[in-house]
Amino acid sequence: MNMAQYIVTKDSDQFPSDKWILSCFKEWFDPCPLNDKPMIDGLNIEWKDRTYVNPPYSNPKAWVIKAIEEAKKGKRIVLLLKHDSSTEWYRLLHEYGAEFCLIGKRLKHQTGKTSNFPSVLVFLT
Repeated sequence: MNMAQYIVTKDSDQFPSDKWILSCFKEWFDPCPLNDKPMIDGLNIEWKDRTYVNPPYSNPKAWVIKAIEEAKKGKRIVLLLKHDSSTEWYRLLHEYGAEFCLIGKRLKHQTGKTSNFPSVLVFLT
């Protein structure tokens, strides 16, 4: 599915990455592609040495745990997440020593509308 054609609905928690973010990680592996019927289960496969993940925003904890496991193997992992420091998954990332890069403006998720929440890029190595 072409991400530009994906329509974010009110009930969806899958938001396409802004194009400027995708351009930064265009050669990176994506174990969680925006797809209603993924052909792989990104939580149950080995990730590549350079992996970019934009997990479902409603519950990214499983993806965060997997990212930490993969980073412990020496892989470079970048997650695009909702900026919410009150969550357990945020605490897990902080305890691991991840680096957080707050995105200074609200993303548009390829919709043309500004998101109602801030986002953060999280770097694990």
